[in-house]
Amino acid sequence: MKPDSARAFMPYPKSDVPHADTGPLLGLSFAVKDLFDVAGYPTSGGQPFLLAMSGIKTSTAPAVQALLDAGAKFAGKTVTDELAFSLNGQNAHFGSPINAAAPNRIAGGSSSGSVAAVAHGLVDVALGTDTGGSIRAPASHCGVVGLRPSHGRISLQGTLELAPSLDTCGWFSRNIDVFHRVAEVLLGTDARTFLDAPRLIKPVEVWALLSPEVHESFAPGLARVEKRLGAVQTLSILGGARFEDLYWAFRFIQGHEAWMVDGPLIEGFNPPLGTGVAQRFAWSRTVTRDQWIEALALRARYTEFLTELVGDNGLLILPSMPDVAPLIDAEESSLEDYRVKAQQMLCLSGLCGLPQISLPLASRLGAPLGLSLMGPRGSDMKLVSVARSLMQKTDGGSQ
Repeated sequence: MKPDSARAFMPYPKSDVPHADTGPLLGLSFAVKDLFDVAGYPTSGGQPFLLAMSGIKTSTAPAVQALLDAGAKFAGKTVTDELAFSLNGQNAHFGSPINAAAPNRIAGGSSSGSVAAVAHGLVDVALGTDTGGSIRAPASHCGVVGLRPSHGRISLQGTLELAPSLDTCGWFSRNIDVFHRVAEVLLGTDARTFLDAPRLIKPVEVWALLSPEVHESFAPGLARVEKRLGAVQTLSILGGARFEDLYWAFRFIQGHEAWMVDGPLIEGFNPPLGTGVAQRFAWSRTVTRDQWIEALALRARYTEFLTELVGDNGLLILPSMPDVAPLIDAEESSLEDYRVKAQQMLCLSGLCGLPQISLPLASRLGAPLGLSLMGPRGSDMKLVSVARSLMQKTDGGSQ
């Protein structure tokens, strides 16, 4: 494969990946984050030692195969942040994919190559994963549509893990109609009726994390939501929990599980890790079993509360990220500060397993900023349909 201007793709030798010659996705091309197995290719996880140990895979992950069986054409595997443990989109070994919407800013990770391939128009669709924001953050930064589905809704068989109780398979597209077509293939139908008469909720604690300037940039998007979907109610969604405690519960669960998954590799081989990734794994190693158990208990209590609050018709309206993407030359400490703030608002759907879709409905400083919809667990297909109606142009087309 020739080098691409977006720096999105892994430079693997091309191998034939057959696809169906009929199907609902015929004519579409797609890329795959290099966590998913594709027969004829290795799987690196963005880490050279894993690449060396991978070998050429002989089977294809079910999520990838579903797209192939629906007629979509495979275009290649994309760069991922190292071991998928970053939101920055900067891999110390395989490079940094370029943000098409704001080339002086990071693309966001860890599904960095996938979002870059879509945003640059190299493919119609790209698969990624989202553990702590790795679909929602890049979608917001690059001005595309991206979904973190309900936990467990799409198979992650044949995919490298980071934190299994948080990992999900999602995807990007520039076009909401194309996104909806892919949703019908990957999601199927919802198990029951959701969001028939949605109650629109603006979570006060999440919006309070924004600066006044960033909050103001969402005004046109919020006005569009109210015009298309109805009045939005500002409401507390914590139910007595503290935002700080929920954030740390997420961090402890993610850290403990990430060390259980990748700790043996790190201890056994001492592979070179990028600075930020090395720091996160060093911290993850210190998370105790008691901290993990306490975090799981808080997660269970809060999930029960939020699930009851949302019901079958609650639709949360929230910013995807705390601001536009940081500049690519930002210091590592600055990027880590941004990551911490971002995870405070990203952790809610991860803890509770709720689907969240980021839509390119805001901008600031000449860069895109995503507005998110979060629905009840299991409402994924209806959530995409609601998002599609919100993105419709006044002439009946979609953007």
